[in-house]
Amino acid sequence: MKHLARKELPCSPKLDPVVLRVSTAQELGKEAHDEAEETRPEQIIRKLRDADRMLSEGQTIGEVCRQLEVVEATLHRWRNQYGGMKANDAKQLKELEIENGRLKKLVAEQALDKQILEETLKGEW
Repeated sequence: MKHLARKELPCSPKLDPVVLRVSTAQELGKEAHDEAEETRPEQIIRKLRDADRMLSEGQTIGEVCRQLEVVEATLHRWRNQYGGMKANDAKQLKELEIENGRLKKLVAEQALDKQILEETLKGEW
């Protein structure tokens, strides 16, 4: 893990001559975003399968999340989104979501073009 840029705030010299190191939320967010990488659907399915195995072995959800290196909220979100799917199904779902986003963008651009043409014909430009 990279070292975060930190600001030093002196504590009260009367109480304790310690320097407190504080990172701003922006620095933490930027660092987390820089290191984050998108997990592929196949990886998610594998991690969910591993999580189910570990939970059936008696491990707690916290221990499972630590071993899989994900936060608990992410694990629950993955379960809701990918629970019961096979890797091929998840891959197809991801491809369809990407295609859907592309089509939505196309429709929005066409609607904007239509609005511009209508305003031009009315002479409202």
